[in-house]
Amino acid sequence: MIGVAIETYGCTMNQSDSDIMRYELFKLGFEIVPVEEAEVVILNSCGVIDYTEKKIIKRAVELRKSGKKVVIAGCLPRISSRKVRAIADSAISPDNLLKIGEAVKAALDGRKYFEISKNYVEKSNLCKCRLRIDSSGNISGIAVVSIAEGCTGRCSFCATRFARGSLRSFSIDSIVREVEKAVKQGFVEIQLTSQDTGAYGLDKYGKYALPELLEKITTIDGNFKVRVGMMNPRHAYEMLDDLINAYASDKIYKFMHVPVQSGDEKILEAMNRSHGVEEYFEVVSAFRKEFDSDDSLISTDIIVGFPGEDIESFYKSLSLIKESKPDLVNITRYSPRKGTPAYKLKDMPDWIKKDRSRAITRLANKIKEKRNKRLVGKVLNVIITKRKDSGSLSRYISYRPVVVNCKCRIGETLKVKVVDCTPTHLRGEILESNVSGYRNCG
Repeated sequence: MIGVAIETYGCTMNQSDSDIMRYELFKLGFEIVPVEEAEVVILNSCGVIDYTEKKIIKRAVELRKSGKKVVIAGCLPRISSRKVRAIADSAISPDNLLKIGEAVKAALDGRKYFEISKNYVEKSNLCKCRLRIDSSGNISGIAVVSIAEGCTGRCSFCATRFARGSLRSFSIDSIVREVEKAVKQGFVEIQLTSQDTGAYGLDKYGKYALPELLEKITTIDGNFKVRVGMMNPRHAYEMLDDLINAYASDKIYKFMHVPVQSGDEKILEAMNRSHGVEEYFEVVSAFRKEFDSDDSLISTDIIVGFPGEDIESFYKSLSLIKESKPDLVNITRYSPRKGTPAYKLKDMPDWIKKDRSRAITRLANKIKEKRNKRLVGKVLNVIITKRKDSGSLSRYISYRPVVVNCKCRIGETLKVKVVDCTPTHLRGEILESNVSGYRNCG
């Protein structure tokens, strides 16, 4: 049996795409093995920034030098087609996942195979082989479910749209069936993902359909919770009341990811974002008004060093973080991507980007640490989603991670007392478990 390995880079949608490829390969008789044992390695790639692209290309060169065949999937075959053709044995685009078997066979036969034509399919109808144990040996109860592909935006810095295209929402019925199947298989955390979950349904149903989708999912029987992926602040603002009503369910983590990207309207306009700072603040304010700040979590994204971001623009981003106090801030240094409108704009020195990135990181860490410290001493109800050799990872209703020093069962619900924290997680001491015969393993 021929061994094939898959390395996944980038977003949660790529994780879902890897699940689809894994099933197709299994169906064709290939064995999924660690990289060291594989004859063929699939790199499910990301091309969101230049650094990631270089890292993946370097990895492909290393693997080929070691004698392995390399198939590149994901976004790079469309974003950097020439580079991929030069280094890979085969390549497929994100909407040609069902041809992964042909790509692997061609690589083994020494034939070049590149399939990057548009071939859109409803991925929620495709079978998936989800991993219970990751490459580090951790046991996971997390299932990623794609609800759409592509987006409605035309951000001036984004190359991902070259790979994923315009918004294509999958049907509510097919998504609900996929979630039902994952829950029956024992997965306890369902991560709904797309390039922009907030745009879900605009193409297919002519309306914002995410609240309706969430309401349908929460009627499914079983022990599980849903994490909703990122959404453009404008879309969240337009459906805010319905969205908050849908979030009221106990089966939805009170976690909202609204990437604002900059605190300066001038820069947002240059980025061709469809929202302003005001919409972001409205969403954050309404969400925290409905759900206590200790029981909810706001995540946002900031790009530093975008062309035209002067010191005043940067301070506006700092001010936005200080005022809105997001629990998580994903910081990216602007990276010019060929083919995007922003690529033609004058870039700034990397040292400025690094300084600005460090400044926002320091501020964000202070906010995270302060918020987490408020929870020390509190008793929380959590659910186990991952098990590691060193203990278990659980999630509170806000989606805050709570580490417990016990190898608990996936899906086990615990009552824990928060005894310590770091900027990244809480540490809990188990007080009570829903599993009969529970013993404290401290």
